[in-house]
Amino acid sequence: MKLDFTTDPTLPSLGLVVLQSDETIEQEFRQIFGPEQLIYVSRVPCATEVSRDTLQEMAATLPTAAGLFPVAADLATVGYACTSGTAQIGAAKVAGLVREGCDTPHVTDPLTALIAACGALGITRLGFLSPYVADVSKHLITVLADNGISSPVFGSFEEGNETTVAHISPQSTSDAAKALAAQGGVDALFLSCTNLRTLGVIEQLEAETGLPVLSSNLVLAWHMAKLGATTWPAFQRGRLFNEG
Repeated sequence: MKLDFTTDPTLPSLGLVVLQSDETIEQEFRQIFGPEQLIYVSRVPCATEVSRDTLQEMAATLPTAAGLFPVAADLATVGYACTSGTAQIGAAKVAGLVREGCDTPHVTDPLTALIAACGALGITRLGFLSPYVADVSKHLITVLADNGISSPVFGSFEEGNETTVAHISPQSTSDAAKALAAQGGVDALFLSCTNLRTLGVIEQLEAETGLPVLSSNLVLAWHMAKLGATTWPAFQRGRLFNEG
C-alpha cells in the first residue's frame, strides 16, 4: 500500500567547508549558533603537516568539497574554514573555487571575516597569536598588513602538526594571549586558526586585558551571520558580537 505524505519547505542554511584535520570549528560553531541555525559541513582533504605548500594544495580539491553539500540545500552563506589557507590561496580565488562546487550568494573565510571585524571595531593593530611555524604565520601577517592591519605584537606555538594544534589546551592559549597583551601597543588580540580551541577563553581574556579578543572561529561565525544567517547567533558574548 502506497501511503501519502507531505513535505516541508527547504530552509536557508549555512555551509562550512572544514579541513579534514580540524577537530574544533564544528563544535564551536554549534555553541555559537545554537540548535536553531541549520549548518551543513563538508570536508576538504589536507595534509597533517602545515606548510605554505600543503595549504596551497587544498585549492585543487575545494570545488569538490563544496560540491558535496546536499543538492537541495539553500546555502545562504558558505564559509571556507582555514585562516592560513585563505592567505596562501587568496580570498578571491577561494570564493571562486567554492562557487565552482555550490550555488550560494555569499562566500567568506576567517581572513576576510577578520578584516571585516577589525573594520567594524576600528582595529588597526593586532596582538597576533598563531599556533603555526614561522613561514605560514609570516605570510598571513603580510596579507593583513596589505589590508591596513599591522601585527606589532606576535607570538607563536611554532607547531606544524594539526593534530597537536587541535589538542593545545585553552589555558595555554589564554596564558599566551595575556603575555602578548602585556606588551602593549595593540587595539585587540587575534587567536588564529580554526583548529585552536578558543571560544571558552574569549570573555575572560577580554575582562582581564581590556581588549577585544577575536578568534578565527568567532570572526567567521560573525561574518557568516552578517552575510546570511537565518537567525542571529545564540552566542551573545564578547565585544565583536555586542559592538560589531
